[in-house]
Amino acid sequence: MYSLNLFIKKYLYIKKIKNNVLIFCIIRKKFYSFTHEEVIRQYIIFLLKKVKNYKNSNIWVEYPLIINKLSKRIDILVIYNKKPHIIIECKAPKKSITQKTFDQISLYNQVIKAPFLMISNGLKNFIFKVNKYKKKFFFIKKIP
Repeated sequence: MYSLNLFIKKYLYIKKIKNNVLIFCIIRKKFYSFTHEEVIRQYIIFLLKKVKNYKNSNIWVEYPLIINKLSKRIDILVIYNKKPHIIIECKAPKKSITQKTFDQISLYNQVIKAPFLMISNGLKNFIFKVNKYKKKFFFIKKIP
């Protein structure tokens, strides 16, 4: 896994306007506030593109959905063969991945029905395959 500091220096397009540091998102083609979560989001996008060879058109960022009449956003949704393939939830590195995070992504997947889910804070990555018939998750080692 790349060092996040090396990744930031080498691969992120960053600019400063007044006192705000901004990161360019290659998928959304816009600058966003430099937050720890946004760095992780860009890091995962980098891995999806450079390591797994997904195209920009297959990576949807901050995908909106409605759950119980509430507006939510999926950090990253990967599409494969025109169907949802991976839901990815990104957290800041200092933020612990808890049961609440697993519940959140599971709730999103009740609507999206992707066969793979991933949670990352940049330090820890949990990737799992969904068995929709047994309603269980099986942890896997690599991004599909």
